[in-house]
Amino acid sequence: MESFFARYRNYLVLLAVLAVQIVGLAVQVRRAETVRTGLDSHDGPGVRLIRLWAEGLVAPPERLIHNSKTGLIYLWQSYLDLHRVHQQNQEMQQTIDRLRLEQASLLEDARQGERLQKILDFQEKYIYKTLAAQAIGSSGSDQSRVFYIDKGSDFHIEPDMAVITGDGIVGKVREVFPHTAQVLVINDQTSGAGVILETTRIRGILRGNAAGQTQIVGILADQRIQPGEKVLTAGGDQIFPRGLPVGVVEKVLRDPDRDSFIDVMVKPAAHIERLDEVLVITSTLPRFSDQQQQDLATSEAEKGPEVAAIKEQKKAAELMAERLPGLKDPNQPPNQPPNQTPGQTPASDPATPNPTAHPPQALHPDRFSPATGDAAPAKPETLKPGSPASPPLAKPSGKPAAPSAAPQRRIP
Repeated sequence: MESFFARYRNYLVLLAVLAVQIVGLAVQVRRAETVRTGLDSHDGPGVRLIRLWAEGLVAPPERLIHNSKTGLIYLWQSYLDLHRVHQQNQEMQQTIDRLRLEQASLLEDARQGERLQKILDFQEKYIYKTLAAQAIGSSGSDQSRVFYIDKGSDFHIEPDMAVITGDGIVGKVREVFPHTAQVLVINDQTSGAGVILETTRIRGILRGNAAGQTQIVGILADQRIQPGEKVLTAGGDQIFPRGLPVGVVEKVLRDPDRDSFIDVMVKPAAHIERLDEVLVITSTLPRFSDQQQQDLATSEAEKGPEVAAIKEQKKAAELMAERLPGLKDPNQPPNQPPNQTPGQTPASDPATPNPTAHPPQALHPDRFSPATGDAAPAKPETLKPGSPASPPLAKPSGKPAAPSAAPQRRIP
């Protein structure tokens, strides 16, 4: 059998010659370019065809191999090797749950801190003695609206003590236990509180209805009552002090049983549906701070000398009034008023319809203020002899002086 090379010798030689010529041309010929892209500094401008051909033959397989490797790695890390990813996912989920719980706890602590700060500010400004308590439970029934607090007889809490918040009244203590107490809310049907409308000053009784709404009952129909008017405690029930906020008027309804009466629906100022911290008024006696007590003591100390000085001035004025002469005439009869002349009808006499006012008599009459009537005759004025203004002295005689005749005119 003839060999392959012997049979195709001429063609193989031709192909070899052509390949050698092509390689020679590729080594000698350069690709014309304006920018030198060769890696060798000795190369001229452009790239040899042999290098260009070699890059065109080698680059696609290398690119294919590289992309295949990258895809396999991504497939392995993303889809095949999932046990580590699942573990990391569980750890991250646990971390997220823990952070959510911490966030909720911090948010609740912040809200509780705000509520306690408001209650503390109100407790410091409130003049009555109060005790802070925590709401720990409710009755669990819609018919009885009560809740329990964590303070009882061990903190000297007694029945019928008022329970309030910084926003308004809540209710009153109904039953007291050693460590807890039961509070009756104002929207219960058996509760009651004396209230007054701030603008119209109309009084009534606040209590709850079957639906758990607060209303004022026992008020006559009055057009002055309008929605939005504030409601305050009246203080007549001896439980809630006067002036505490109760709520605002929400609407006015006519009493179905009595035509002339109305029911005033009130929106409570306190959030009685969600209570957390409350204040129990343990004493209605005014409570003053140390600075206020010091100011009161200083005021009392400064007021003592002033009161003593006023008393001394009053006493000196009374003594001076006793020493001064009175306006009563010593010659006047004892039963005659000081401003009444003898024979004059008293002013209080009903027989005299319009009594005439007379000036008081002079105690020492002279020529400028002569005495009235015969009670005090005026004394003649005494002049010294020889005075130019004095008339000539007449000799006393037993006969009365004759009246002087007027001079007669002679007729010629």
